[in-house]
Amino acid sequence: MKSNTAARSSQSTVMVMLLGLCLPSLLFAQQTHEPSRLTLQQAVSISLEKNPERKAALADTKAASADVKEARSFLLPHVTFSESVTLGNDPVYVFGSKLRQRRFTTADFALNVLNTPAPFGNFATRFGGTWNLFDSFGSWRAVNRAERVKDATGHQLERTDQEIVFRVVDSYYGVLLARKQLEVAEQSMKTAQAILDRSKDRLESGVVVESDYLSAQVRLATRKQELIRAQNNLALARAKLSTAMGVSTETEFDPTDTLAERSLPTTSLEEAEKQAEKMRPDLKRVRSEEEAQQQSVLIAKSAFGPRVNAFAGWEADNPTFVAGGGGNNWLAGVEVQFDLFQGGAKRAQLSRERAMQEKVVAGKEMASDAVRLEVRRAYYDVDAARQQIEVARATIAEAQESLRINQNRYDSGLSTITDLMAAEEAARRSQTDYWEAVYRYHTGYANLELASGTLNPQSPVVTP
Repeated sequence: MKSNTAARSSQSTVMVMLLGLCLPSLLFAQQTHEPSRLTLQQAVSISLEKNPERKAALADTKAASADVKEARSFLLPHVTFSESVTLGNDPVYVFGSKLRQRRFTTADFALNVLNTPAPFGNFATRFGGTWNLFDSFGSWRAVNRAERVKDATGHQLERTDQEIVFRVVDSYYGVLLARKQLEVAEQSMKTAQAILDRSKDRLESGVVVESDYLSAQVRLATRKQELIRAQNNLALARAKLSTAMGVSTETEFDPTDTLAERSLPTTSLEEAEKQAEKMRPDLKRVRSEEEAQQQSVLIAKSAFGPRVNAFAGWEADNPTFVAGGGGNNWLAGVEVQFDLFQGGAKRAQLSRERAMQEKVVAGKEMASDAVRLEVRRAYYDVDAARQQIEVARATIAEAQESLRINQNRYDSGLSTITDLMAAEEAARRSQTDYWEAVYRYHTGYANLELASGTLNPQSPVVTP
């Protein structure tokens, strides 16, 4: 037994050296089937590495970077190479191939040779190139549009990170709350059992009727049900934390922190709204999308302008695959293109891009209004939770004192079982309300930072 324990310890030590500080705890939990100890900072770090939503957003940024490179490629010349082998007796083909191979002779002017030539083979090696010298700045604007789209995906990745951090904070504190609720349920079970014992003693003494004892039994059964629910809620909260982190729900984590009041920085509503307008990544994304759409309008306008292209080619024609015995030629030139009529397609495209620009502008206004509302809602939620903590803290002491007095009065026969159970319910409810207020305060603060666009792994609500 000791040798097995030593082996597991040695294996865990090797994993720590290989995988760092966070993942070994995960592996240890999988080996021992016990919840792994985890700080909030570790949970956030793991989530930013493992969460599949972030991986998807990161893939979008990589795709946007590739789109920029693709757009830039149209500014450079394009060069092609081809090697072809042909064989045939088409008169025009044979005549032209002999000329290209520089093997045309006077005998080839004979009418029977021109009309019914023998099969002729040709090996052609070609290099060709084209270069868009000018397209009314359409290609440059396409590059600018791709860069703005890249900026938008970068801002979306930043916003995704903030949302992931918030979900981890919310689920982490959810585990802390579920743990406190389990403690309250266990304490309520003990209190209900004490009330049942009191009522039983008084029933056996003939001081109270049997209904008191039955009421106490019902209350104890209710508390048992609440205890079972609290145990399951804790298991579900741990599963939510694992999901938020992007790891398997089979891996359970046990937070090292405890749910307690913390002093977090305060900010005014006006400051929060200004921060949101300046810092929110999703608003930055909308602005980048607006700039990208402006470039799309300019690209549609560029389609009405002229295009200047340069082209060049070199070709070698030989009777065999091995170079020699043939000829070569080259050709180069510049062309100017101007579309005179396309059935109104370009004007329709321009109208569409302008309509999309109007839609993006309207969407930006809607996003700004929604952000301001989110900030106000989050601010008021934090403020309410802060005040509720103060009220609930005072209520706990009052409810506990009321329960103590009612227990003494019941033992003395001065109050009924109904009064005692009401006091017990008030004491339980006061503790539950207090811990829920503490939970809402911390998660509400994180939500306010999320609404303001400032939530990050170094935020006060994340760091101790």
